[in-house]
Amino acid sequence: MDLIQRIGSEMGKKTIPTARVGDTVRVHYLIREGDKERIQPFTGTVIALRGRGIARSVLVRRLVQGEGVERSFPLHSPRVKDIEVVRRGNVRRAKLYFLRDRVGKQTRVGELLGERARRFDVEGAESPVEPARSASASAQPVQV
Repeated sequence: MDLIQRIGSEMGKKTIPTARVGDTVRVHYLIREGDKERIQPFTGTVIALRGRGIARSVLVRRLVQGEGVERSFPLHSPRVKDIEVVRRGNVRRAKLYFLRDRVGKQTRVGELLGERARRFDVEGAESPVEPARSASASAQPVQV
C-alpha cells in the first residue's frame, strides 16, 4: 500500500454515503460565523462525482431565486457532517453538466422508484439482475 492510500485509510471517514449522480441530496455542512459554528443544510441535485479515495468529492447544484448555485463538497471533510439522500434519480449519464443550460421544470430529474431504488438504499450499488428463466428450463418433465 502506498503512502497516499495509507493516509487516506487512516484519516478518511469509515463510511461514506451512497449518493449517486442524479440523486437529490441534503448535505449538512458545518459553517463558522464569527466564533459560532452551526450546521447548514444544502439541498440539491448531484451532478458529478470526482476523485477517489480520500480525495472523493461531490458536486451539488440547486436553484436559488432563479440562479443556479453549485458547491463542491469533499466527502471525507470533517466539515461535512452528513449527506442524506432525499430521492433517487434515474439518469443515464455520469456527469449532468447539461442541467446548467436548462431552466425551470426542465431541470428536473426523473425519480428512481420501486425495487431498483430499494436495492440502492440497502446495498449502495445496484446488484446484477438475475437472468429470467425460460419456460423450457423451468418446466418439469412429465412422466406418463
